[in-house]
Amino acid sequence: MATDYGPGGGAVQGIEENAQLTTAEQGNGNGNGNGNEDPRSAAQSASSRGRSSAKVHSWLRDLIVSVAVSTFIILFLYQPVLVEGTSMAPELEDQDRLFINKLSYRVGEIHRGDVVVFQYPRDHRKSYIKRVIALPGDDLKIDHGQVIVNGKPLREKYVPRMYEDRRSLLETKIPDNEYFVMGDHRSISSDSRDFGPVDRELIYGKASFVYWPVEQVGVVR
Repeated sequence: MATDYGPGGGAVQGIEENAQLTTAEQGNGNGNGNGNEDPRSAAQSASSRGRSSAKVHSWLRDLIVSVAVSTFIILFLYQPVLVEGTSMAPELEDQDRLFINKLSYRVGEIHRGDVVVFQYPRDHRKSYIKRVIALPGDDLKIDHGQVIVNGKPLREKYVPRMYEDRRSLLETKIPDNEYFVMGDHRSISSDSRDFGPVDRELIYGKASFVYWPVEQVGVVR
């Protein structure tokens, strides 16, 4: 879920004030009651209309640039998303709002420990957010909750003791171009233990920065 924020209305307010000023100036005659306008007043009125038109053009230009930049950022760089659920607690809580980096994996590699956003393998209309545990070619085993990668126990400081579980998984080799992902809240998370490794093409962003709520603001680790 994403929200776009448009430009503010200060420029619009300034245009309205100029329009009111122009009307008042045009209403001032030369005092002789014959409807003839003083040349100086006419020149001032034309000048005011010119400034108003220039401000309109300037505002439209700024609006177009803002929309173009926002579109570029959302399509290619960063996208705001809303977290629904607590499978990544305590790092990410339900209803946290964060930015994901969409460029990171277009030019770089996915690393173990990254928090990634991907299309749910069983329904591409849904998106999940999990942590990468094993990479392509890794040998993975889970023994009563202890994750073992390439024969070595994985140290997972991001999983509090109260969120651990006792599930096991027979040793398996992660296929090429696929990633094994898990939620930090192991006892409730639906992840690769249930739906298998995630294909590289389904991963479209790296969780980067929580911007709301205030108490959660910070870099995603």
